[in-house]
Amino acid sequence: MSTIMKISSRSLSAIRRRSLVTGGMAGILASGLAPTFARAEAKKLVFAHINAVPESAAVAFDWMAGEVKKQSNGELDMQFFGSTLLSKELDIMNAVKSGNIAMGSPAGAAATIFPEMGVFLVPYLVKSYDQAYKMFNGPIGDKMDKDFQQKYGVKTLCYFDYGFRHFWTGKKAIVEPKDLRGAKIRVQQAKVFGDTINGLGGNAVPMAWGEVISAAKSGVIDGGDLPIVNMMALKIYEVSKYASLTYHNYGPTNAVMNLAVWNGLTPAQQKLMLDLSREAQRRIRDLTESVDNYEKAKELLEPKGMTVAKADVEAFRKVAEAKIWPAYKKQYSEMWDEIASFKS
Repeated sequence: MSTIMKISSRSLSAIRRRSLVTGGMAGILASGLAPTFARAEAKKLVFAHINAVPESAAVAFDWMAGEVKKQSNGELDMQFFGSTLLSKELDIMNAVKSGNIAMGSPAGAAATIFPEMGVFLVPYLVKSYDQAYKMFNGPIGDKMDKDFQQKYGVKTLCYFDYGFRHFWTGKKAIVEPKDLRGAKIRVQQAKVFGDTINGLGGNAVPMAWGEVISAAKSGVIDGGDLPIVNMMALKIYEVSKYASLTYHNYGPTNAVMNLAVWNGLTPAQQKLMLDLSREAQRRIRDLTESVDNYEKAKELLEPKGMTVAKADVEAFRKVAEAKIWPAYKKQYSEMWDEIASFKS
């Protein structure tokens, strides 16, 4: 009797389950909710960046976030945070490497976080935007991407830059190397920047950006160097009178994704991310390069009270080749010849 009761209970439970599934599915279909029921939850991709809109890279990656969500039909939810999520480049990149966030950029600290990129900062080694773009979007960029995946656990989505650096000063324009003699020039705190200024004839003063404006006002420094796009964004015209177009350091950086997150995307999603990253790269480059010439610099900076001067770039280049290149050629011997001989 007990056996019959057990069989009956199991049979009854099975019937109830079948009825529930059948009835539930019918209800879902009748209500028109089947697509929602079938759709997987969107994969969230948080992108942290040190700067907010309207900085050129922030503008491009904010645009990219919207396109990723739209073009993936909601499968991917890229969320851009500029200067709000994490306040330091190193913190951003540590969060990407650990997988706490999916994506980020080292911005101006690329050579600190990825020492392999330091070679591109050597003064006058990169001669033009055309040369730079073909290197980074070609075999040199591909090789670094593979190295970064193995060494740091990140996938490079694209390389971009903040342009070539030029001098901003308060007392006189820097047209020839001799104009740097005795000048106290603020530099970022990576060795190559100090070597650049000292090698070209000035006195390098390593200093965090937060101290620069007050130091310029008080005379602790005579000036510094920035790309044109950042002279405008950072309002350097408020503490300087001259912008001298020397093109002495090229400043590349990249946007990366945690490698495990990247490997978790489908091939179609990976292609979408790379395609949109390349378009973001193009937008950043357009914003940066379009202002990095004498005519546009005059148009932007002279109404703000600055005088824009053309420098003797070849004279500066010769000094750099003689005094700065030899040590860095040894340090970066593996990549040096490939970069130096790369034809744009």
